[in-house]
Amino acid sequence: MGLEEILVIAMFASFMGLLLLGFPVAWSLAGIGLLFAVLGYVLVEHFDANLWFTWDGTIGVLDARIYGIVANELMVALPLFIFMGIMLDRSGIAERLMHSLVRVLGPLRGGYAVTVVVVGILLAASTGIVGASVALLGMLSIGPMLQANYNKSLAVGTACSVGTLGILIPPSIMLVLMADRLGTSEASVGKLFMAGVIPGIMLGLVLMIAIYIVARIKKLPALPRASFREWLRAAREAFWGLLLMVIILGGIYSGMFTPTEAAAVAAVYSAFVALFVYKDITLRDCPKVLLESGKLSIMLMFIIANAMLFAHVLTTEQIPKAITAWVIEAGLQPWMFLLVVNIVLLVAGAFMEPSAIILILAPILFPIAMQLGIDPIHLGIIMVVNMEIGLITPPVGLNLFVASAVTGMPVTQVIRAVLPWLALMLSFLVIITYVPSISLALPNWLGM
Repeated sequence: MGLEEILVIAMFASFMGLLLLGFPVAWSLAGIGLLFAVLGYVLVEHFDANLWFTWDGTIGVLDARIYGIVANELMVALPLFIFMGIMLDRSGIAERLMHSLVRVLGPLRGGYAVTVVVVGILLAASTGIVGASVALLGMLSIGPMLQANYNKSLAVGTACSVGTLGILIPPSIMLVLMADRLGTSEASVGKLFMAGVIPGIMLGLVLMIAIYIVARIKKLPALPRASFREWLRAAREAFWGLLLMVIILGGIYSGMFTPTEAAAVAAVYSAFVALFVYKDITLRDCPKVLLESGKLSIMLMFIIANAMLFAHVLTTEQIPKAITAWVIEAGLQPWMFLLVVNIVLLVAGAFMEPSAIILILAPILFPIAMQLGIDPIHLGIIMVVNMEIGLITPPVGLNLFVASAVTGMPVTQVIRAVLPWLALMLSFLVIITYVPSISLALPNWLGM
């Protein structure tokens, strides 16, 4: 084993060690990146190590790289989508969607749980913010489901699993990050957005079918059938939320505007709906919304900048190139490589944030995929589905802690409630991994 391999293993081992000790992911990324950049420089300059490190090539370009991230057009979309999501959350759109769809789907066995899935899909297509979706779904659905004699585990597991759809169905912030890190037209934001539509809806349908089967077996209650007038009222209440999805996806699909421009349009639209249609937010509340959006955007940018430093050290070490060469020499078949990718991502997802996973692993995995003839769009969707699973995977799955905070349940009970859904999503991952046509169908049909 050469010095480069030892340094790489030491980097990842140190990073995982800090995470297990409870250090914040951003500071862990920055600290490990800086430490090994300096270590590499010292080894080259003072010990004549055969490494690729130079001071000018690592620390010396750090300020320019960080500025490049902030100035990137795609990064402008992040705070805009975040603002849109927070504004919609505050506007009561989720509550209105829930009440509207309960009237329509309530007469089904398990109709309330099915409604949660549908609302989760609509929220994912509206906000793209996972934590907010889980919190909203938990607050809106778990109490009424328990009052309707639903099992608590079913209620909590449904909210947790459905909340993961926010990073798969566009406008997903994670897909924006992935497109930025790849920096290639073969995996643009528009292509990744379109690629996420069918898998996201498909996963939602899988969850609904599972709920319906469980509901039939356990004889869960059904609500009284709604009248035609109630159907019309439900459609009227859900109109403004549904129109947003039409604007975002329709605008990108038609080529009317780019994803970044879509984020700007969506931000203005969400503010208009919240202030002048639903009127749940006043002009006096806007500074608070802007402050909250700014805090979340800064936190995400901070993680991005620190992850970039970590990834830059790996790149300077020629690690992606070395790993690609090793995989090719080892004779791994594409299906073997995808199996390894899934294992690595599932382990990483249990300890790391989705954004950090993308920023660190995407530049390593994509060159190998290209060499093996794997479509980068397909690999991108595989990565996102893995990160969805990571959100409900112990010990540090985000959705587990959000659901625990909303319901007051111990995290251990939430984990037990989520386990059946986790098994279902793992089965879905296998299908997505080895049936690439699911991810590529819509981009290919659109000629992208």
